Amino acid sequence: MSCWRNGARMAERLFAIGDIHGCKDELARLLDAVPAGADDTIVFVGDYIDRGHDSHGVIEHLMAWRTRTPARTVFLKGNHEDMALGFLGRSGQWGEAWLRNGGVAALRSYGIDPHMPRADVALRMPETHVAFMTALETSFRWDGYLVVHAGIRPGVPWEAQRTEDLLWIREEFLDQPHDLGATVIFGHTPHRRVVDGQPYRIGIDTGCVYGGALTCLALPEGHVYQVRLGDTVVREDTLATAVRRRL
Repeated sequence: MSCWRNGARMAERLFAIGDIHGCKDELARLLDAVPAGADDTIVFVGDYIDRGHDSHGVIEHLMAWRTRTPARTVFLKGNHEDMALGFLGRSGQWGEAWLRNGGVAALRSYGIDPHMPRADVALRMPETHVAFMTALETSFRWDGYLVVHAGIRPGVPWEAQRTEDLLWIREEFLDQPHDLGATVIFGHTPHRRVVDGQPYRIGIDTGCVYGGALTCLALPEGHVYQVRLGDTVVREDTLATAVRRRL
């Protein structure tokens, strides 16, 4: 598949967007700036909710936006969505840890008292939002790239990778090479700059909710779009420049 820009033929592109964590305004500005067409794919690495002030608004915006964009959309699950589902009595894990890991802010964005019993919270959560989280995928392959939320466990074949590692792993993945034959694009672990560890990994969680930026990586050209927390301007850079610039 291919697309055209300014009269020139371009190959299909992948746009990967990092952890959002309730930063709805920054998400809206970033999506407005991403030039994705009908032949392109936009993949989100998860963690749409928690910590930031508008988890409800993020999911509402994403559900409405995916009906308008011409691009293919892929939504991956983050560990925060998995914890929320566990808390709500659905298929997630570690639900007992959700409130102390940003779930309180998420519930308040829904107008729900976080001190209510779990069963009452589950009844008050919009079913469309719960369905959105339930339908999230855990991985996406594109050309020579593998997109997951947190990473993979080095030394383990792809078919033996555990979902818990895809959602939660940190140091074991960050500190070692792997032999999966793909560059892993991941979020989960915030950094002050994009992490370019090719051919093994590229990290795109640049800590928007902590005062950093929300990042979108365009491939294969290696173009980076970023909007800082509270800013109205989306900055565009090459991957090489974004890796050097501390947010």
